[in-house]
Amino acid sequence: MKKIILTIVALVSIFSMSGCTAMKMGTTFMGFEPETQKAYAEMMKVVEESGDPAKAMSKEWLVSEDVESDELKEDYIPALAEEYNMRVTGYVNMFTKEDAKPNEVKNARIWSLCSLHIAKVFLNHSRYFGALMPCRIMLVEYGDGRRYLVSMDLTLAIYGGEKLPPEMLELAKKVKVAMEAIPSRAAVGDF
Repeated sequence: MKKIILTIVALVSIFSMSGCTAMKMGTTFMGFEPETQKAYAEMMKVVEESGDPAKAMSKEWLVSEDVESDELKEDYIPALAEEYNMRVTGYVNMFTKEDAKPNEVKNARIWSLCSLHIAKVFLNHSRYFGALMPCRIMLVEYGDGRRYLVSMDLTLAIYGGEKLPPEMLELAKKVKVAMEAIPSRAAVGDF
């Protein structure tokens, strides 16, 4: 019996010191949102599959052939931003390359969107949220005509650390909904 107890103690000690235990992982995420571990696991799965951390932290929508790029700029993005209580705070035509090859970026445009009220709440909580502001949607058009709207996946900003205070959590969820709904609806001309 004494040998069994010593063996168990030795195994627990080895696992605990190895840093590879479920116990250590559990304590790492104590005090975090229940979604934290899942959010990091999903991000790492995309990194493992693609090798691209930017892809793992982004969402994209294929733009319908029926939707013109100028309609996105003039109509869809501004109208949808207003519908979700966001404000278009900027627009930049990054570049255009007329002779782009099929898999080369021909055109890139960025919309900046923000809710000033929500921005103030988050900046007062942590100035580092400023690095994520304003939220952005990018139109990327390839030489073969494919176009995508790309936006940051806000999952880790919401669930990637300690729990946000309840009011902030609700505001963050609203921004996440907006920053997924605006490009997904604009991509198909639904406004």
